[in-house]
Amino acid sequence: MTQKLTITARILPDGATVKVIGRDAWALRNLVNAGSNGCTPIDNPAPRWSHYTWKLRRAGFVIETIDEKHGGPFAGSHARYVLRSQVQLLDDSDRRSAAA
Repeated sequence: MTQKLTITARILPDGATVKVIGRDAWALRNLVNAGSNGCTPIDNPAPRWSHYTWKLRRAGFVIETIDEKHGGPFAGSHARYVLRSQVQLLDDSDRRSAAA
């Protein structure tokens, strides 16, 4: 059985240590890696970005939602999520497994 992704992070400068599991951890990792560019469901496909960010916000992370317009045959808008909290990743189960 595959173990769920688990990330332990600390919100800087003096925030709590937070353990994030599964798709929420995946979303947090993507937000950290994206930096000020942020993430969109178009560039980082996932079924429930809005829910992942909602849960991360409840855990104490500050995430900005920017509404972006797009054209094309299915013109409309989409969200860009930008992590505004400074975060230190303390442990990442994927990276720990790869090192073993």
